[in-house]
Amino acid sequence: MQPHEIDNVLESMVVLVDNREQPTERAKKRYESFGFPYKRCTLSYGDYTYNAQLPSGKWLLDDTKTVKPLFAMERKMNLDELAQCFTRNRDRFEREFVRAKENGARIFLVVENGTWENLINGKYRCKFNKNAFLASLAAWIIRYDLQIIFCKSELSGIIIKEFLYRDLKDRLEKGLLDES
Repeated sequence: MQPHEIDNVLESMVVLVDNREQPTERAKKRYESFGFPYKRCTLSYGDYTYNAQLPSGKWLLDDTKTVKPLFAMERKMNLDELAQCFTRNRDRFEREFVRAKENGARIFLVVENGTWENLINGKYRCKFNKNAFLASLAAWIIRYDLQIIFCKSELSGIIIKEFLYRDLKDRLEKGLLDES
């Protein structure tokens, strides 16, 4: 792909938002901070990914079906929501990461309003043992090659968009999405 074609593909980027993401006022602000159009659809894993129109006019992903992204961002609103994923919802959470791994996808986890310090020191509301919480998260990082990003909730949209954009740009520049 030529540089001008890459630029055109990047300009066509649409952020895909999983249908299971609750359409709250806070979510609407997050979507607006993307600086790109967004579309709700069903993702096989993760909460956000990208779609883009290739030089042929074909879209990278068929978002009329369940999307299996190459790269996805999973978002949790705080450490308590993440703790639920490792306790009450562990099987469902693990199936999601297994599906991503089987598809060769990378997932980044954005945890709003959380820090390593708060996790390690047990500074969250739920009763999940801080040592078990740290062990679960560390195991997930190793097992699923997971990247963790802690941030303030008002920054999550900007961070999600930036990582989606950079992953798409990197794949385009390396020729990984060429249509030949």
